[in-house]
Amino acid sequence: METLTGPELFGFAWKVIAILVVLVVVKTGIRFVPQNRAYIIERFGKYNRSMAAGLNFAIPIIESVAADRSLKEQPIDVPSQGAITRDNITLTVDGVLYIRVIDPVKATYGVEDYKFAVSQLAQTAMRSEIGKMELDKTFEERELLNTAIVNALNEASDPWGVQVLRYEIKDITPPQSVMEAMEAQMKAERVRRAKILESEGERQSAINIAEGHKASKVLAAEAEKSEKILYAEGEAQAILKVAEAQAESLRVVGEQAATDKGAKAIQLDLAIKAIEAKKAIADESSVILLPESATDPSSLVAQAMAVMSKINATRVKAD
Repeated sequence: METLTGPELFGFAWKVIAILVVLVVVKTGIRFVPQNRAYIIERFGKYNRSMAAGLNFAIPIIESVAADRSLKEQPIDVPSQGAITRDNITLTVDGVLYIRVIDPVKATYGVEDYKFAVSQLAQTAMRSEIGKMELDKTFEERELLNTAIVNALNEASDPWGVQVLRYEIKDITPPQSVMEAMEAQMKAERVRRAKILESEGERQSAINIAEGHKASKVLAAEAEKSEKILYAEGEAQAILKVAEAQAESLRVVGEQAATDKGAKAIQLDLAIKAIEAKKAIADESSVILLPESATDPSSLVAQAMAVMSKINATRVKAD
């Protein structure tokens, strides 16, 4: 094993020291910047540059990180405060503010504490905007109020490198006397609406009942009409059937009367009916005047035969 001489040992020690110094410089100079953050680097106390997310290097001792700024959206609670509306009502209002740093250099050197500054500015803008509105409008147009506050804040916070994303009013508390008056007003409004709904219900009920009666009468009239039409049609059909039967009967009788047997049968039928008629007259009256031959059957038959002959003669002339 070789023994190192004095100069060799001294040189080796210097190499070790140099390596250690390099390691220390590298370790202290390397900066890993997280996502959505920015480091403000100063050289000899003066702003030099901004480090973005990723691997960066700063010269030890000469350069230092002056500020670490988050680029994420940050909520800021705005404390409760009093504000006077245009109709001289004092309100207690609190809200929450959402901001984001868009220029870390301005946020570091443009204002001492950008969060505190934006919070104070939000309170001032909120009091100013509420002073332009009446009490009822502050409840009805809360979204419009939020938008107006955001616009006012963005105009003032631009030199600070901060963007106001939105402002949300969490609660608006009026005085106790105003709350009691509002509660009485809401109660009266609810009573008025209840009466309106009740009257509307009664009116609709009356309309429904009237329409029901109307529909019932219309249906009854239509039913009666249909019944009369059906009855008239039945009567007409019955009369038509009777007329057709009588016509058929006359036609058959006419056809039979054209024959000799038929003519004799008709003559006999007429004689029988004549006898029955005279008998009925005799039954109803105690005095009857008859011709001498009226009681003679042969005379009756002769009379009937004369009538039939006249009928046949008239038919032959017509043919």
